Formats: sequence, C-alpha cells, structure tokens
Amino acid sequence: MKFSQSQADAYVPNGGDLPSALASTTHLGIGAHADDLEIMAFPGICACRHQKNLRFSGVVATNGAGSPSKLSGQELIKTRMEEQKKAADLGGYACVIQLAHPSAEIRGTGRKALTADLLPILKTAKPKALYLHNPADRHETHIAVLLACLDALRQLPSGERPSEIYGCEVWGDLDWVPVGKVVRLPCPAPADFGPSLLRVFRSQVNDKRYDLAAAGRRRAQATFADAYQADQAEEVVLALDLKPLVEDPKLSLADFVSHLTGDFQKQTVERIRRLESPKS
Repeated sequence: MKFSQSQADAYVPNGGDLPSALASTTHLGIGAHADDLEIMAFPGICACRHQKNLRFSGVVATNGAGSPSKLSGQELIKTRMEEQKKAADLGGYACVIQLAHPSAEIRGTGRKALTADLLPILKTAKPKALYLHNPADRHETHIAVLLACLDALRQLPSGERPSEIYGCEVWGDLDWVPVGKVVRLPCPAPADFGPSLLRVFRSQVNDKRYDLAAAGRRRAQATFADAYQADQAEEVVLALDLKPLVEDPKLSLADFVSHLTGDFQKQTVERIRRLESPKS
C-alpha cells in the first residue's frame, strides 16, 4: 500500500504485514496528529483491549510539525512519529499508519491527496466502528481532516461503510449537544491506562498536560451526565453520530452543526422560559 507523502510510515506492532493488520481491524481511529487518537478514539482502544476478536488501528493524517514543543522541524516530526509507534505498542494496536501530510496543505487544496490516501485504508480495514474528529472542534486542522474523511466515506458504497461513525472530543467539549443527539462512549480500562498512553508523547505532555486533562474530562463527563442518576461509567467520551452526515451527500458540515446549535438554543431557551413563567 503506497501513500502520497514520502515520509508516510506504517507500523505493525507484532511484525506482520500491513494489509493483514488492517483487515483484522474492527475499530479504526483517524486523527489529525500523533496523540489525537489516544484522546478521541480512546473508547475504541479500550473496547479492543485484551480482546481476541476485536482490534484497534489508527491513522494519523499530519506530520505533526508546528506543535508547542522545544523541538522543531524534522526532529519534531521524527520524534512524534516514534512516540505514536510506542503508543501503538502500549495500546495493543493492530497497526498505526502515519500519512505525514503538512497541516497547511490539508487545510487547502492538499485535502484531496489526504482523501486519496484514506480511501484504500477504509476499503481494506472495513471497520465496524470509526472514530473521527467532531465538526465543532476548535482546531482547524482537525476539521480539515474530518472533511477529508467524509469525502472518502461518501465514495464508499453504502454497504461498505462502518456501521458506527463517531465525531469525538479533543479541542472543545460536546456537553452542549442537545439531549438525544449526544452519544456517550464508555472507556472500560484501569484508571491509569489512558494517562499512560498519553505520557508516551513526551514532546507534547512536557509542555501541556494532556494526560491529566483528557482523563479529567472523561471522568467529568461521566459524573455530570445526569443530576438524578448514579454514574453509569467511570469514564466517558462524548461524541456525535456522524452517519447521517455521511449518508446525505447534500448535507454540508456547516449545516449539520447549524442544526445542532439551533436545537441547543431552542432547548435551552425553552427550559429557561418554562421556569421563568411557571404554570399555576
């Protein structure tokens, strides 16, 4: 399997071949940067942990240049790629593919090349569950990667698309999403498993404590889910169901988010008005 960028890398932790590793994949994450998978696709990583018939694989779209770090240039790119491989070892991934696209290019016309790289991966993996960035994420590169993923998914026959497609939290939470539109993905694993995965990315967590922040958010989302019920899980990642977006080629990403924010505004205003003017 060949990819468009010369620095692209495919790693199979057990030493097997890439097509076989991809074909064994049941849960696939496609993220923008090294360490995004360990935040947004953590429910899938947990679901496959120590399971014989479930395998997680990851795809990293960019080369990781330009992140906050004491490293720079090619040194940073190489370091982030090696860190992602270590996370694949620790997490028991079937494989991890790093496509090494420059972020600036996929935010522009280079997105077509990323889509072309993603299409054979999706065709070979045929995952049951797919974890992507969510369309309300505040990071522009995350949105560009999501758009490339949508382009690739819409090119697949409907019967070959994943049965579950989630847009998950990274930069920004989804606890504003209207009731009935948010999906709660549990993360069944020991409390230190998630932080340990993220601590592998020393080039990142030395300057920003993603390991602590991601675990704290998962714990908070589990506890603040409902004021009147006991916690249903210890850690939860919130997500959007993106299948309707994939299945309707006429529905734009902007319109999809606009509908969500409109529903959120309507629910919130109705709640306030009901309490402002209670019926006697």
